[in-house]
Amino acid sequence: MAETGDQHGPVIGIDLGTACSCVAVWQNGRAEIVTNEHGGRATPSYAAFTDAERLVGDAAKSQASRNPTNTVFATKRLMGRRFSDASVQDGLKLWPFKVVPGRGDKPMVAASYKGKQKLLAAEEVASMLLSKMKAEAEAYIGGPVKNAVVTVPASFDVLQRRATKHACAVAGLDVLGVIHGPAAAAVAFGIHEIAGDKNVLVFDLGGGHTSVSLLAVASGKIAVRATAGDPHLGGEDFNGRMVEHFVAQFKAEHKKDVGRNARAILRLRAACEQAKRTLSSASWAAIELERLHDGADFYSTITRDQFDELNLDLFCKCLDPIKKCLTGAKMDRSSVDDVVLVGGSTRIPRVRRLIQDLFDGKELRKDISPDEAAACGAATMASLGSDDSLVDLFLFDATPHSLGVAAAGGAMAVMIPKNTPIPVMARENTISIQPNHKKGIVISIFEGERPQASENTLLCEIEPSGGSQQSKARSEALCVCVLQHRCRRRLDGLCEGQGERA
Repeated sequence: MAETGDQHGPVIGIDLGTACSCVAVWQNGRAEIVTNEHGGRATPSYAAFTDAERLVGDAAKSQASRNPTNTVFATKRLMGRRFSDASVQDGLKLWPFKVVPGRGDKPMVAASYKGKQKLLAAEEVASMLLSKMKAEAEAYIGGPVKNAVVTVPASFDVLQRRATKHACAVAGLDVLGVIHGPAAAAVAFGIHEIAGDKNVLVFDLGGGHTSVSLLAVASGKIAVRATAGDPHLGGEDFNGRMVEHFVAQFKAEHKKDVGRNARAILRLRAACEQAKRTLSSASWAAIELERLHDGADFYSTITRDQFDELNLDLFCKCLDPIKKCLTGAKMDRSSVDDVVLVGGSTRIPRVRRLIQDLFDGKELRKDISPDEAAACGAATMASLGSDDSLVDLFLFDATPHSLGVAAAGGAMAVMIPKNTPIPVMARENTISIQPNHKKGIVISIFEGERPQASENTLLCEIEPSGGSQQSKARSEALCVCVLQHRCRRRLDGLCEGQGERA
């Protein structure tokens, strides 16, 4: 039986990934990875729908080429997003399955299941994978599991975190903590047990994102000094570059456009993913696909140098969050004591070399499997036993994005800047607000870094009682913002001359 020693019972650690997901449990005094029914230590983040059944994980991925339009993957990139977001529109060009706008511009996956057309939110697809991992954890430890600590990319905003928690709830899991993946991985590496003070940079390059956290460790406490990331840059993008390369090669050789064949593209994408893995340890890899398109076979090779050339601009782009993180923490590269690598894509030799060169040849820490570090760290944190213990381990977290309100003219009036240590005590700011012609005074709260509020993520709107009678063309509102542990927020709005509070 898993050990927790607290009122929650067994608590699992989950790393819900774009390409693969991993679950761990604290047992026998250490974090242990839960293997799936195929013996794998990671489960593909795939779900598939047929006329007879629903498939999740390896079973879904293995039949993808035979059922391309009803095999769903990479939906983590849809969670908490709007259909009109540029990142979602970019994904539509790559996915063989259909995504359509739902209520409130929510992206919905369209799939045929048991002869009926279904529309599924990304959270529903994620909950299927979470339910599977929950069941596998229960089989592994021999008892029921109801609680979890879940990791998310450092760049996730409030809506994406909320979507992740909702997916867990649908799967029957209570979330005791939502932790930055890099911070969880750092715990797996044992940095909280380091004697003395250290600055540790954790670089997480997964299937669909790049996340960086700069942590200050002192006396067993971890303070998140700064975070940065790119939620749309990861291994899937490297695969995409190879797919584009081979589509062009196929067209040159056979005068046919394989890009219009969804089944062929899925087969090619799977072959490219395998080739990418091979190139992490070999100098070349083969692509061998019989009857790929219109009866034509496709045989080719790719060298590591060719792969690096195809993706070099993306590899260099991965360094940007590191530089932003250092800038956000007002820290020089020479002040970083350890660099920890997390995420399967950090196995790419050129990526490792670029990071090592950035830190003047510093030895990179990679002594734990990069695919498993975040889940192991989450399980380790779960073993602490309570919400208070999680807070106690992290002396300070930091806000991943700026929080502010929409001022008159649509500008973003920042109340709490990005990378502000949490908890944040009351911050007051008097904001000039343009009344809504129907609602009167409305205070709109946003999260993001864009200068125009509407370009950021709208979290909520509050309307001070009595604000609808406000007739001024422009009004002043005193906003008071408080940010507690684990990003619990409170924002009060007081309208000038009315004494009304929201």
